[in-house]
Amino acid sequence: MNKGDHLFLVDGSGFIFRAFHAIPALNRKSDGLPVNAVSGFCNMLWKLLRDARNTDVGVTPTHLAVIFDYSSTTFRKEIYPLYKANRSAPPEDLIPQFGLIRHATRAFNLPCIETEGFEADDIIATYARQAEAVGADVTIVSSDKDLMQLVSANVHMYDAMKDKQISIPDVIEKWGVPPEKMIDLQALTGDSTDNVPGIPGIGPKTAAQLLEEFGDLETLLERAGEIKQVKRRENIVANAELARVSRQLVELRTDVPLEMKLEDLVLEPQDGPKLIGFLKAMEFTTLTRRVAETCDCDAGAIEAAVVPVEWGDAAHGPDLDLRSVSADQPTMAQSAPGATTSNTASGKAPADLARQRAESLAGKPIDRSRYVTIRDIETLELWLAAARETGVVAFDTESTSLDPMQADLVGVSFAIQDNVLSPGSTDIRAAYVPLGHRSGVGDLLGGGHAEGQIPMAAALAAMKGLLEDPAVLKVVQNLKYDYLIMKRYGIVLQSFDDTMLMSYVLDAGKGNHGMDTLSQRWLGHTPIAFKDVTGSGKSSVTFDLVDIDRATTYAAEDADVTLRLWLVLKPRLAAEGLTRIYERLERPLVPVLAHMEERGITVDRQILSRLSGELAQKAAAAEDEVYALAGERFNIGSPKQLGDILFGRMGLPGGSKTKTGQWSTSAQVLEDLAAEGAPLPRKIVDWRQLTKLKSTYTDALPGYVHPQTKRVHTGYSLASTTTGRLSSSEPNLQNIPVRTAEGRKIRTAFISTPGHKLLSADYSQIELRVLAHVADIPQLRQAFADGIDIHAMTASEMFGVPVEGMPSEVRRRAKAINFGIIYGISAFGLANQLSIERSEAGDYIKKYFERFPGIKDYMEATKAFAREKGYVETIFGRRAHYPEIKSSNPSMRAFNERAAINAPIQGSAADIIRRAMIQIEPALAASGLAERCRMLLQVHDELIFEVEDEAVDAAMPVIVDVMENAAMPAVSMRVPLKVDARAANNWDEAH
Repeated sequence: MNKGDHLFLVDGSGFIFRAFHAIPALNRKSDGLPVNAVSGFCNMLWKLLRDARNTDVGVTPTHLAVIFDYSSTTFRKEIYPLYKANRSAPPEDLIPQFGLIRHATRAFNLPCIETEGFEADDIIATYARQAEAVGADVTIVSSDKDLMQLVSANVHMYDAMKDKQISIPDVIEKWGVPPEKMIDLQALTGDSTDNVPGIPGIGPKTAAQLLEEFGDLETLLERAGEIKQVKRRENIVANAELARVSRQLVELRTDVPLEMKLEDLVLEPQDGPKLIGFLKAMEFTTLTRRVAETCDCDAGAIEAAVVPVEWGDAAHGPDLDLRSVSADQPTMAQSAPGATTSNTASGKAPADLARQRAESLAGKPIDRSRYVTIRDIETLELWLAAARETGVVAFDTESTSLDPMQADLVGVSFAIQDNVLSPGSTDIRAAYVPLGHRSGVGDLLGGGHAEGQIPMAAALAAMKGLLEDPAVLKVVQNLKYDYLIMKRYGIVLQSFDDTMLMSYVLDAGKGNHGMDTLSQRWLGHTPIAFKDVTGSGKSSVTFDLVDIDRATTYAAEDADVTLRLWLVLKPRLAAEGLTRIYERLERPLVPVLAHMEERGITVDRQILSRLSGELAQKAAAAEDEVYALAGERFNIGSPKQLGDILFGRMGLPGGSKTKTGQWSTSAQVLEDLAAEGAPLPRKIVDWRQLTKLKSTYTDALPGYVHPQTKRVHTGYSLASTTTGRLSSSEPNLQNIPVRTAEGRKIRTAFISTPGHKLLSADYSQIELRVLAHVADIPQLRQAFADGIDIHAMTASEMFGVPVEGMPSEVRRRAKAINFGIIYGISAFGLANQLSIERSEAGDYIKKYFERFPGIKDYMEATKAFAREKGYVETIFGRRAHYPEIKSSNPSMRAFNERAAINAPIQGSAADIIRRAMIQIEPALAASGLAERCRMLLQVHDELIFEVEDEAVDAAMPVIVDVMENAAMPAVSMRVPLKVDARAANNWDEAH
């Protein structure tokens, strides 16, 4: 080797480490041999060699060697027997890959160097100093801080994962000391990864300050008495010998006996057939193709090499730290599209992997300056190709409205892990593709098309292949919105994950699952607020009028954050045993709900107009009666005026004031007063119901009719309740009252189109059936099995009244108790509901538990489980968290206990109908009914379909069968589920 030559020294053990943690479980198809680390290692080495031979890069090696640890037994253990004693043995999946990786190195035509009794770092140090002595330049391909002591004017390090060179200034910037003092700094701080003791309590900043003041370690130890801080002085004096031992451990040897001399490390040309033979033996198809193209070889004509597999010597390999992963060597393993994250690739329990993922990404800086604006089709194609290579891409849309049925697409953003050529890289690349931005000037509609955008049709045509490719996983936050937007533009997303739903499955009850909240919780990062980009109030603009550069920063960040959240949340599903909930109850429901929202339902404007007039008349009449009872006219809608009349002038009992000092006139307060016989509160309740029906439904629903489809498209939320129940909004169709004549009339306005019927399929008493199942109540189970009126049976059990000829009042009381028990009703609540004394209601509840002791046992067991775990589970394993169940506040604690009792019942019922919804469309398709029967709405325990008149008789049994057997095969219900189905021209008649 001569002056001017350039030696690359590759930390092979570090490459193995990163490859093993970066690539998920991968087995050779022919025999199941684990090869994930081999695959990652080969890809990293191929990239390094390709770049090394690219003269445009600016650094071209003349010599190159790959250095490995021979074993974990080195001279350092003679100095300090506990050195690296905290490390675990390599996992079984990695053991056979040690030898394969050495074969891979030789197949790349590279020296494969290791020396017994020494670590790879010592070999690297020896070669580096020898090359430096003859005037050659050295690049150490590693980011390991242990090697930074070698950095000099002629010796640099290169972090291949981050494509970053590490020179003297970089060492100083990161550690506060130059490379020659890194040994002393590490001796002071120690290293928990290698079990180097150091001086307890001394961190890098303190160590750097001490070395700046005293010069070097030995001087510091000799003059420790001069340190002003008492505790620090005493600590250093007491642990001086530990520091000296630590220095011996961290100082790299530069006198390792080497079999291969510097001149033997010349970088030879690639032997294409040799390398291809090895890659074919490993069955690495993609890399085989790349190598064949670069080396101009016919891969088909080359036979796979015979590569022996060594299973036995676990000690003969790099001494990997398999207990923990530091922040500068994170585990960013990607999962196969749609697959459950595996722990076999890392050798860790899933909980360890999940924890390490979270720790790795928490607080990891997000550099918005790196975001890219894609303004031409060529750049877009490059990004799409990169996304295909990684197999996982975060995706987000920007539009003009929160209503996906009416929003215009403005742009899309992508984020991918930067690991196509650098497996294991923790960096994320993100970009924004503007498509529909307007300039804000130039026409009457608010501006002409802004410059620097790809034509919408061309961009969508380019993206369609990727977004519909089932082999590429699309990661989205609140997927249903983006799914609907893209479907309206002719693209049906395939193969996806939703980070919002992942969070919901994992942490329902612990807070909301919006992206900003999750980012702050898991990443320690506050994303740019939407209003900061579009403005707020009267000055706000739609996103298409936002400047493209500002839009890029906002939109690309959304995709970036989404991908990071996926990396954190995905392994938690496996670690916490919730993958099946996500994959069977949540993710498959997204396209089902999207299709329902897209279909919408027809409403009759004339019926609504007529009902609005009727409600106005009834409300006016009720208003007159209120004035008559009050003895004066006042603003009924004013809580203050109403409170003053009820509790001030009239002096009604039970009044309480809010924090503002006003009397409370909530619905519950008025209901309580009405139950005690006060006529004015009852009439006010009636007036409120009438005016709410008018304003919320008969007046508002016509405004929700879509201008093109002429139908109403409600939106469903999957992640807004703790128990798993869906909610609807814009408009909310789940709160239309059905117990009043006026409420039922509103349902008559929801109609079928000509030639069709609305078919309603409603679970009968599903929550009571679930209760009978989970609490295993023999009487209830038998009654449901025999088809007996459950409320009459309960009344007969409690009050000794025969079912035949039972008074309706007796049955009504039993019904109130049956449903009240599910919601943890108190004696006070039951007394109000039945208009009886609290003592009588308490006697009813007591007697109920005496007749059905299993229910009481279930309730107590559920509360105990919730107090221990912090959550409860449905029969399918969905979790609902109640973190306040141990609250010192009695009312808060009682509320959480009631909710915890109800959640497994209501949540199980919700899970059953979710399963039914997921199964119904395939069942209809299998019966040839997919185009003739379409699911439109879900309202609590009811599904509403629009069916062709001639297909009603065929569709109804299919729907009923799916719904009644929806729990199978996951759960075999002890109680049969029953569905009542009926078809008619409007929703009310069908229900």
